[in-house]
Formats: sequence, C-alpha cells, structure tokens
Amino acid sequence: MNRISVVLLLMLVCIGVMAEPLKGGGSLSGKVTDKRSGEALVGVAIFFPGLQTGTVTDADGKYSIDNLPRRSVEVQVSYIGHKTIVTTIDVDSVSRKDFALEESDAQINEVVVTGLTGKSLAKDSPTPVSVVSSAMLRSTASSNIIDALSLQPGVSQITTGGGISKPVIRGLGFNRVVVVNDGIRQEGNQWGAEHGVEIDPQSISSAEILKGPASLMYGSDAMAGVIIFHDEVLPPLGKVQANVSSEYQSNNGLFDYSVNLKGNNNVIVWSGRWSDKMAHAYKNNYDQYVLGSQFRERAAEGLVGVNCKWGYSHLTLSYYHLTPGIVEGDRGYSHSYGKSLPFQQVHHYKAVSDNTFFIGNGTLQAIVAYQQNRRQEFEESPSTPGLDFMLHTVNYDVRYKLPIADQLKIAVGGGGMWQRSLNKGDEYLIPAYQLFDIGGFGTITYNTGKFTLSGGMRVDNRHLHSFALDDLFEKFSRNFTGVTGSVGAVYAVNDKMNVRLNVARGFRAPNLSELASNGVHEGTVEYEIGNTGLHPEYSWQADLGWDFTSPVVSAQLSLFANFIDNYIFTQKLEGVKTEGYDTYKYTQGDARLLGGEASVDIHPIERLHFANTFSYVNSVQLHQPHDAKYLPFTPAPRWTSDLRYDIVRDGKTVDNTYVSLQMECNLRQNHYYAVNGTETATPSYSLFNVSAGTDFRVHGHKVASLLLSCNNLFDKAYQSHLSRLKYLDVNPLNGRRGIYNMGRNFTVKLLVPIEL
Repeated sequence: MNRISVVLLLMLVCIGVMAEPLKGGGSLSGKVTDKRSGEALVGVAIFFPGLQTGTVTDADGKYSIDNLPRRSVEVQVSYIGHKTIVTTIDVDSVSRKDFALEESDAQINEVVVTGLTGKSLAKDSPTPVSVVSSAMLRSTASSNIIDALSLQPGVSQITTGGGISKPVIRGLGFNRVVVVNDGIRQEGNQWGAEHGVEIDPQSISSAEILKGPASLMYGSDAMAGVIIFHDEVLPPLGKVQANVSSEYQSNNGLFDYSVNLKGNNNVIVWSGRWSDKMAHAYKNNYDQYVLGSQFRERAAEGLVGVNCKWGYSHLTLSYYHLTPGIVEGDRGYSHSYGKSLPFQQVHHYKAVSDNTFFIGNGTLQAIVAYQQNRRQEFEESPSTPGLDFMLHTVNYDVRYKLPIADQLKIAVGGGGMWQRSLNKGDEYLIPAYQLFDIGGFGTITYNTGKFTLSGGMRVDNRHLHSFALDDLFEKFSRNFTGVTGSVGAVYAVNDKMNVRLNVARGFRAPNLSELASNGVHEGTVEYEIGNTGLHPEYSWQADLGWDFTSPVVSAQLSLFANFIDNYIFTQKLEGVKTEGYDTYKYTQGDARLLGGEASVDIHPIERLHFANTFSYVNSVQLHQPHDAKYLPFTPAPRWTSDLRYDIVRDGKTVDNTYVSLQMECNLRQNHYYAVNGTETATPSYSLFNVSAGTDFRVHGHKVASLLLSCNNLFDKAYQSHLSRLKYLDVNPLNGRRGIYNMGRNFTVKLLVPIEL
C-alpha cells in the first residue's frame, strides 16, 4: 500500500506543478440544419468531451454555450439518423459555428471511439472497433449488460445461469478481456466462469468493443480486447433532467425499473440513479423451469463535480448488489423470485475521482479509484456463507495528451493497481493474496490526409504475493514483466473506401486462480487445481481491415491472425473425482487463432436496411494430438441478419419508429477440446427475433419511448456452445444431458425522459 501512496502523491505534485491558468469567458453559438433539406434540427447534441459538458439545439435549431476556455477544444455534433461531426474549434478566435448534418443511411465509421491519443473517428482506427449506441442498447432484450453486447460481430458470451455472462472476444475470454467502467478497469472476481460483470446496465449510455490486443493502453489482461462502457451523458448547461424506465420479460418474469435525476447549473454537475431488477427461473421446452436461474439485482450511483474553464473534476460513488441462484441441474414446474440454496451474493462498491486539466495546449487526465468486491456462496445455510471473498482494489491512471499539430498527437502516461484479497469464509478456493501493478506508455498518431499512422510502446510489471493457509495453500511470490506495443496504419483509398493494417504485442500475467486455486467451483460444478509454475502469456496479432460505403451498400471486412505463447487453460483429469466433483487442473501450451468478421448493410431504398454479419474463429493448440487440438470455449461460426424499416423519422408526434426482423444462425461447432470429455460438439441452431419501437413527441420534445420485442420467436430448444450448463447431469425425464437456454421471451420497455 506504501507504493500506491507514493504514486498518488507524485501524481498530485505533477498536476500542481504543470497546471496554469486559462483565459475564460469564451462562448460558441450557431445553428444546425439538415444538409439536404436545409431545415433546422431540434435536439441535436453539441458535446465537448474534454469539458464533459454540452448543450442541445432549440426549436429553431440554434445553440449557445458560454464559459468555455479560450483555446482549441474538440466538439462532437450528433443526431439520431445523421452522420456525426467531430471537429476542433479555437474558441479564442471563433465564436460562431454552423453545422449541416447528413443523413446516415449509407455512412459507417462515423462514430467516435477511444484512440491511442484520445478520441477519434472509427474510420481512422487501425484496429476493428464496434460501437453499441444508446439506441441499440435500449432496443435489445437482455438480462445483463454483457448479454446486450453478445450479438456484436466477433463477440460472444460464456453463460452460467440467470444474470451471469462473461464476454468473449474472438474466442478469448475470462482475464483476457478488460472491462472499463467509470474510466477505470472493473475489478471483481472475474477469473471464474460463474462471476458476472458488476455493472448496472441502466447507467450505461453506450459501449465500445476494441477487438485485438490492447495491452499498450490497459496493461496486462487486455490480450483479447477491451469493452469500454460510457456513463450516461450529463444534461446540457442550465438543465435538470429526470429519466424513468421500466421493463418486463415474459419468460423469466423479469421486471426492472430505474430512476435517474441529474442537473447542470453551468459549474456544478450532479446525477443520481437507483435501479432494481428481479427475475424468477427461466424456462424452455426440454427443462421446463431451470431451478437456480433466478436472480435479484440492485444498484445505486451518485455523481457530483465541477466543470470549469480549466477542465473538470468528478467524483462518482456506486453500489451494485447481485443475488443469483446457482444452477446445479434441477428442473421443475414451479418457480419463485425468492432465494433458494445454493445461491451467491455479490456486493460491489466503487469510488472514482475523474479529473481533466488543460495544461498549455495539452490535456492532463488523472483518475484514482477504489473498489471493494465481496462475493459469497451460500450452500448449507442462507445466513452463513461457505466461500466468502473480499477484494480491495486501488486503481490509478495518469496520461498527458499533447497535440503537437493538427496532424500529430502524442500521449504519455502510466497507471496500474494495488489489490488485497481476503478469505472471510470457512471454505476456500484460492488463497489470500496481494498484488501491485505499475506500467508506463507512450503513443503517437500522425495524419497525413490519406494515411493515418499510429503506434506506441508500454512496459508493465506485476508483483503477486500469495499467503499460506493451513495445508491447502503454500506461500509464494511471483514477479511478471511485459513489454508490449503496436503499430498500425489506415489508408483512405477515397472518400468511400479505407484499408487498415495493425500489428500488436499482447501480454497477460497468470491470475491467482490459475496459479494456486484448490477447491470446488460450486457455480460450475467442478474441482479446480492451480499451477504455480505457469508462465505469462504473450501474443502477436496482425489485423487487416477494409471498409466501403455508398448510397446503397455499406460493407466491412476484418481479418486477424493471433499467435499466443503459453496459453493457459484448464484440463479435465481423466477419472479423477475430488470431493465428488470432476477435477480440472490448469496447464498451458502454444496457441494459434485465425478468423475475422464480415458485415454488409444493403439499403436499396431510404430507411430500409438489410444488415448481415458473419463471425468466425479457428482456435488451435499447436503440436498436440487431435483430441487436444482445439482450444476450449471457442465460439461457433455465427451469421446474423437484420431486416429493418424506419417507418418515421423526424416526425412531430411519433419519431424514430421502426420494425425489425432478426435471425441468428449458429453453425455446428465440431472444433472442441475433447480431452477426457472436457467439451463436446454442439449442433447448429437458428433463432428468430422481432422488435418494434417508437418515440413519442410533444411540441418537438421527446416525452416517452416504447419498445416491444420477442426473442426466440419459434421457441427453439437449444444449447449454446459456450454455456457451462451444457455439461450438467442428464435430465431423467427426457434423457438429455445438460440445461438448455431460454425459450420464447416477450419484452416490453418504457422510457420516460422529463426535463425540469
């Protein structure tokens, strides 16, 4: 803990030394119109990301914002159904700026993403990035935030019962995917298959999925990629807003509601949210109700901060509580919202101080956070847990972004975390441990017009110390150092076509579970044994991409080749039972993953879209016999199709009205890790979904949104290849092994925004 205190003290000293006053009193105003019709657009968002503030256009399409620093600031202009504009304006010399927005039927790569040196357009990123907008999140029926992203190209999920999903990016999951929320990496007990992501879906406005090694920006564990969740946008200057939402799902009786109140009085910004969700056991045609799949989720979040000419400083406090059941294979004809043994209980507390300071022509960002994650498993008693983990984490991150010129940007920084994990129960799976991470990096982006070049290097060190416990765990210490980097380029062939190439080096230190676990995973029904001799994983990945857009068709192709040294996974021990459970031991070998994603969106007439995506990954372990050739948890090839028609756009009473028919086809997965029956093949299946939605408007303002959907329209009984429940005991009623996924599910969502 002393080392983290020194790092934080140095951070504050550096900020104090470099900070300098800025001229204030700047303002910007103008008008936003539709480029084709010339009509004024109402409710267009004018957002300044470096200030975390903005405004919206009025009934005449006009906007005005004061108290801006007299310097160059980045501006994002966005409106549903139109192409986003990202530009830099020198407020010291420009006080008026008009914008004309184009409709976005045939535009791709016009969304803002997180780049190596700050925000950039997706078309300028050398690595593939998927952006899930607020509208997409709202229109998706899901039980948790990862479930809402699982149909994105190259993204899958490992599921273990109700409310629990873990992200998989291009065939890699668990600690190889970093999840970022509130600006810092989410740290819970994410090493286990039965551990979900402790994030309230209602608090998320949008998500970015970075596919490929991102160790350069996020250090160890970002070998597969990063999922960045963006918080809800604060209201425009001088506004107080409220949002109320509710949802019901028929299959598992899921009911939730969320209430949010937020304000911006030109200097002080604040926000508060409460969310509550409950669901009973889900059902399907083969298992009826899957006992233990019920869950209860509650979350609260509050933010207070200041937005000034020198930057901003925000403090966010949040609490998340999930009580999921544990599915052990029981089926039945009754269901309940209440807890029944066995079940888990997860509490996650988080405090984040997010700060941005304008220093010279550059921007200094400093984030410090504390997280406490407590996960308990109740098996014999509803009041006394068996397993009881308490994890303390302090995150720190400092980076300075310096625009040398319009074409050249440089960012340098460092960050890491301190962790302390304790065992509070009378059963044990992993030993108590202490961890310290530190890393430093430098990145650069250069735009020549036709070419956008980017790259950088990073050095990380992780020290891990495990504490002894009786005869179960021995004391040990490990030290891991990794050097990573990437270099990439995007070439704009013309205004409709881009090609991109990127090569990146990834690094991941083995986690404590992989090194020293020794106990029963109740949620996955297996006994797990660690391996203290594991080496860190290293990877080389090459990405090749191409995109094209025209008034009739938009298309993207992303191909990758990923070579991993010392890939870590669990191997089922033949004929070994420990405490009555199948026994798995961690081992490692060299791996190669090849694959990619392709997407085509055809829109032959205005407002009609026929979008198709195909995702494929081939994951093999090198130099192994056939039954050990394929890596575990490799998602099946998947084709998705979405036929959507936008009935009304820019309507006076109803707006953004659409209907959609979707198809998800998962092909047969014959590539599986077959050693000792660890995995089995999964047959193909196709699911069909329908959805519709609309906004209601009064006097030009949105007063409500209504969304209707039906997932698994034909009530197909199926098993996902990445479901851990696929390997539970045989159902004695029908002779089928394992639990099947959810059957037909109707969803109704209502969202009501209120401006006070």
